[in-house]
Amino acid sequence: MSFDTPLVLRGPLRGPRQMLADQAYGGHASIHDDATAEKLGFRAGPIEGPTHFSLFPPLLQQIWGQAWFERGCISSHYLNMVVEGEEVRAFAEVPAAGATSTRVWAEKADGTPVLEASASLGPDHGQTLLEGRMAALRPPGQLVILEDLHLGLKGVAEERVRMDADQHMGALYPFSLNDKLKVITETSPWYSDASGSPWGRPIIPFEMISVLAEYSSGTARFPVKGPAVGLFADQEIRLIKGPLFVGEDYVIRREIAALAQSKRTESYWVRTRIFDSTGTEQVAEMLLNHATLKHSYAAYPPELLA
Repeated sequence: MSFDTPLVLRGPLRGPRQMLADQAYGGHASIHDDATAEKLGFRAGPIEGPTHFSLFPPLLQQIWGQAWFERGCISSHYLNMVVEGEEVRAFAEVPAAGATSTRVWAEKADGTPVLEASASLGPDHGQTLLEGRMAALRPPGQLVILEDLHLGLKGVAEERVRMDADQHMGALYPFSLNDKLKVITETSPWYSDASGSPWGRPIIPFEMISVLAEYSSGTARFPVKGPAVGLFADQEIRLIKGPLFVGEDYVIRREIAALAQSKRTESYWVRTRIFDSTGTEQVAEMLLNHATLKHSYAAYPPELLA
């Protein structure tokens, strides 16, 4: 007898660590600072969303093998914040044989949802979770913090980036890869040992691709008004010709992919394309929804906050 009952892989509970308490941008502390978070109505500084991406590779390698690290994609909508001391577990539905997409999610120990996501293997990803969410966005209406942005607006210049093992990643990410590997929720020799990596070089962990893509983002000079505090609401990381390597030079190009707003936020979605060192071959891509909190911007018109 055969069954169509969906089977689910479940990872262990892990305690992610807060590494952004000292993060700063635009001349002010970020939401990951406890005092700033509490001032904005949150109980403590949250752990950054892509930290939880490290929970998934052991499950997705089980499903798609080594190819996951070369052509994998996680497309995530963040649901609830996690603070240090809480534990999180990853889940992945086992897809049918030959399928290239599945549903994944993460929960706290008490079952509180942390994120929902699609995971897929390229080049045929189908519609990812965030592609579906973007397609459903309504026109943003009147924007204040983001009024000078428009769809298709590009960063002012190409950015040349790399991640060495001991490289401090700047004010946005005040730590190194080696610092992260001491506390990362799922460890692998592939992240640090060339002899242990199938590619003969250490690879950048999935969550640290977000760091590589974002730490020089200020040079794009998107005209976002401030000071204002934001958070990651949606994020997709897609490998095209991966993995990405420690100590490798890359070229980054950015553009505004969508604009939106809710009662509490104005959001700008940035598509970040990562190319090889020559700037000719795209190797990865990140789609990131920056949700800027309206009430964190002192000059926000009171009548628009009502």
